Amino acid sequence: MALKETLKSMHKYLECIAKDLKKAEKGNKAASQRVRTCTIKLAKVSKTFRKESVSEERKTTKRKTTKKTAKRSTKRKTTKRKKRR
Repeated sequence: MALKETLKSMHKYLECIAKDLKKAEKGNKAASQRVRTCTIKLAKVSKTFRKESVSEERKTTKRKTTKKTAKRSTKRKTTKRKKRR
């Protein structure tokens, strides 16, 4: 699953839960069951989201650090040392 697809499915499950929670508060037992099943599915998708977002973040930070290290290696500090007496 791509990160965008995971986000879409998370939104879908959250909407499902929100809709059925209103019905469950009124005493609808079938809606309560749907809320429980959707929360299980949401938990699975949220674990997938965590893995994908962490790997995506690592990809972007690696790119940034390689550019920084390249710039650092080309620049050299020019400082004068003080003479000791």
